[in-house]
Amino acid sequence: MELKAKAFKYGDDINTDYIISGKYKFKSNDMEVMAVHAMEELDPDYYKKMKPNGGFLVAGTNFGMGSSREQAPLVLIHSNTQAVLAKTFARIFYRNAINTGLPVVECDTDLIDDGDELVLDLTGGVLRDVTKGIDIAIKPLPPVMAQLLADGGLVEHFKKHGGFAL
Repeated sequence: MELKAKAFKYGDDINTDYIISGKYKFKSNDMEVMAVHAMEELDPDYYKKMKPNGGFLVAGTNFGMGSSREQAPLVLIHSNTQAVLAKTFARIFYRNAINTGLPVVECDTDLIDDGDELVLDLTGGVLRDVTKGIDIAIKPLPPVMAQLLADGGLVEHFKKHGGFAL
């Protein structure tokens, strides 16, 4: 699986309320409606940047800390975020992202700048920063998680295989 997109870089400790503010979580179950508000507390133009061509959300450490609700990764998917690249993830966000079909990749994000053109090769285990001409190693996904992502998330995996299958 190979994804190509532009990097949109943010910092450390981005919690789920930054991804989708609590004031929106309970107003709608429509992820398309909620996606308009993705990351707006940190970047009011996030949705406008992502929606046309997609992009990679690049962060530092502890991305997705906070709530265990699934809205955060779903809102990112519906805002056209192709993947989240971070040094580390809060574990529950990480699993929710995989289960909903959002690629999350642990790697050293220090060399990536806002606006860099990136190619993420999940199968090959490498992130290419085309702008800088460098390859960045990524932490490989366990086979079960790679399969869930390839199938589009846990629900799609169950639909495809009639249950949990590897």
